[in-house]
Amino acid sequence: MRYEIRPMTAADAEAIAGWRYPGEYGFYDADRDPADLAELLDPAEWGTRYFAVDGEGELIGDFVLKLVGDRVEIGLGLRPDLTGRGLGLGFLRAGLRFAAERYGTERAALAVAAFNRRAIIVYERAGFRRTGGHVRTFERWGEVPFVEMEEER
Repeated sequence: MRYEIRPMTAADAEAIAGWRYPGEYGFYDADRDPADLAELLDPAEWGTRYFAVDGEGELIGDFVLKLVGDRVEIGLGLRPDLTGRGLGLGFLRAGLRFAAERYGTERAALAVAAFNRRAIIVYERAGFRRTGGHVRTFERWGEVPFVEMEEER
């Protein structure tokens, strides 16, 4: 699939805020955390940190990018009906290429909820390695452990 990464729009942010992931992956529903939702819906972030991803002419995901020192921290989301279909690695690689071009860095890092084995496997296949971990507290979910990962290209 070919991915077009572009600045997010209000329509994109509203659509993503309405996505519902099944089971434990409901953790990633954008409106489950008020701070995350506010950031997603903030137009000041669109095209700066928040980017929409189109595939075959429709919104299929998003990337959140933040330059920290000599690396880019990346967050990503694939539309719920597209998860588990083998698209993750290509989607991630498209985002990494975009981030490298935009920020001129060859290093990327991310944090993923430790329960999300499916994503961790994709990140490892893309060349990410575990570098640590932390626990984040959410109003709705309580304490959630995260795996920190980094990739060098």
